[in-house]
Amino acid sequence: MATSRSNLKPKVHPAWFAAGVTFFTLVATAGFRSTPSVLIVPLEDAFGWSRDQISLAISVNVLLFGLTAPFAAALMERFGIRRVVMCALTVVGSGAWGTVWMTKPWHLIALWGVVVGVGTGSMALVFAASVANRWFVKRKGLVVGALTAATATGQLIFLPGLSSLAMNHGWKTVSMTVGTSALVMVPLIFIFLKEKPASAGVAPYGAADDWTEPLQLKQNAGKLAIDTLKKSLKVKDFWYLVGSFFVCGLSTSGLVGTHFIPAAHDHGMGEVTAASLLALVGVFDVVGTIFSGWLTDRIDPRKLLFFYYFLRGLSLFLLPQILFATVHPSTLVFVIFYGLDWVATVPPTILLCRNVLGAERGTVVYGWVFASHQIGGAIAAYGAAVMHTKFGNYSLAFYISGLLCVITSYFVLQIGKNKENVRA
Repeated sequence: MATSRSNLKPKVHPAWFAAGVTFFTLVATAGFRSTPSVLIVPLEDAFGWSRDQISLAISVNVLLFGLTAPFAAALMERFGIRRVVMCALTVVGSGAWGTVWMTKPWHLIALWGVVVGVGTGSMALVFAASVANRWFVKRKGLVVGALTAATATGQLIFLPGLSSLAMNHGWKTVSMTVGTSALVMVPLIFIFLKEKPASAGVAPYGAADDWTEPLQLKQNAGKLAIDTLKKSLKVKDFWYLVGSFFVCGLSTSGLVGTHFIPAAHDHGMGEVTAASLLALVGVFDVVGTIFSGWLTDRIDPRKLLFFYYFLRGLSLFLLPQILFATVHPSTLVFVIFYGLDWVATVPPTILLCRNVLGAERGTVVYGWVFASHQIGGAIAAYGAAVMHTKFGNYSLAFYISGLLCVITSYFVLQIGKNKENVRA
């Protein structure tokens, strides 16, 4: 059987096609996720809502984006990737369109915070991890890096355009664009995304000739997610991963991803210019994350995480000093440096998650670790807004985040310290 399968191998393995479809889906999802950051100032102007009221909705979105992840990962194992992703896109489209008729802050919290947060959380990086784990044996780190980079590519494509739409045609056009895009993608996923290698009549990319398909987990998705959490809580490495990814989310999507544009606006920079700079972070993130995936296949992931967090911390200490009314060379230096490091932490973190309870639960473990990432992001999204309201600027938020990154760089070196092998 193994011989006949190998004789029928196509020139281009279907795993790469699955990765491509996933990449473009994640690009769109990133666009949906990045939208609230371009709406903060337009919503302030349109409704007179305070920045902390608007940021509370973003905080709920970021939180649910993470808390949904482990259950989404378990649902993907139980019911299939395609079904979960199509349902998630439908939820996102419905929530985004619903915001067109909102009139009160709690409407924003319910629709963009809860509905869109749950929808995007059901895809995101657990989607990337699920596809990489199912379709690839070799080049897994590179693939995870590329799929993670899709989040940056989404920022690159959508942020300047969405910001321009909001400024020139009103914030409602942004909601309509996001809602329509999400709904259009549903039939595309149904047609083009294969569920697993067996659906294409092949083994995963790089699998040995004697490879056999793992047994599908039949356990209830909710029970599987909770059971995985209970077992993971007894493993010290899980706590290191949770803590480090908490700081990762706090310092990226929660702080810079949410507040970079309004912080730049406070200094007199135009919103479209600020959105373009944040998109430029995405350009360099593509390079940095793919390179991180390549390095993860070759270098101890703990050492990579040490450098990522330490250097990110240093860059955050510098940011309040270089964000001015115009784009200075120092601003571009930050954009390039921070972009290369933005989500470079993901490939080594996913790899280390596979060592907590074994490869078969690696994706669900990562779902819980990713939940901590979004809890950190939610705290920063709201906390930075509160600090801005109290002190009139974001400097303290950036300094606290930078300090936590430097501290985290020490603790990631403790992962798997008593184990001979931390690679999966």
